[in-house]
Amino acid sequence: MSTSAARYNIHEAKTHFSKIVERVEHGEEVTISRAGQPFAKVVPLPPRANRRGYGSLRGRITMAADWDAPATNEKIAQEFGLIG
Repeated sequence: MSTSAARYNIHEAKTHFSKIVERVEHGEEVTISRAGQPFAKVVPLPPRANRRGYGSLRGRITMAADWDAPATNEKIAQEFGLIG
């Protein structure tokens, strides 16, 4: 991968959009300029957590027995200033 970002002017960016997207998919950053002045950078998004779906954390998280007790809810409400 190159140390400097690839550069396209606005017309080239419109013409070669799919090529730019492909470069970004491979980890490159692309700078887009108008009248020689850079104004936008297209960068890859950070990778998403690969979760299998609902229940994928089952068995990995434990909750206190009183997590939904009225006293616990009241304490939380007080800390958020909802009750005096």
